[in-house]
Amino acid sequence: MIKNLNLARKIYQASYLRGEFQLRSGAVSHEYFDKYLFESDPALLNEIAQTMSGFIPKNVDALAGLEMGGIPIATLLSQITGLPTLFVRKKAKSYGTCKLAEGGSVDGQKLVIVEDVVTSGGQVIQSTQALRQRGAVVEAVVCVVDREAGGRENLANAGLQLQALFTMGELKTAV
Repeated sequence: MIKNLNLARKIYQASYLRGEFQLRSGAVSHEYFDKYLFESDPALLNEIAQTMSGFIPKNVDALAGLEMGGIPIATLLSQITGLPTLFVRKKAKSYGTCKLAEGGSVDGQKLVIVEDVVTSGGQVIQSTQALRQRGAVVEAVVCVVDREAGGRENLANAGLQLQALFTMGELKTAV
């Protein structure tokens, strides 16, 4: 049973595309959820963040929005939860402050990773490793869509628990 059928339908209708798409993982898919289509719709993004706010674990110091798709979601979640947001780059800048995460210190902070779509979980794992190397405590990940392509298992192997608003299967059956 889908948790929020109406929201699932809205996300599917706003962002589901058919065609041939190469994913970040290198895999080719004939269906794609264009996260920017649901992230650029203010009413839909607000509804997503309102629903996801219940997924944020207790005793978290800050949200860590991953570049680029996790940042709009983390920003809205920050407004709803009152938690500060860090904006996490794919890799640290090579100029200026040379930071991996903008918006505050990560050392000693308990963070929850915020992502839009999880496929293999590769970028989440890389970002988590880099944050942990800088002293962050990271155990949880929240996302809008779990593509059900091994990400949950890969994240679990890296010591991360994934909480997804919807799986790809749920979105496809919502219409």
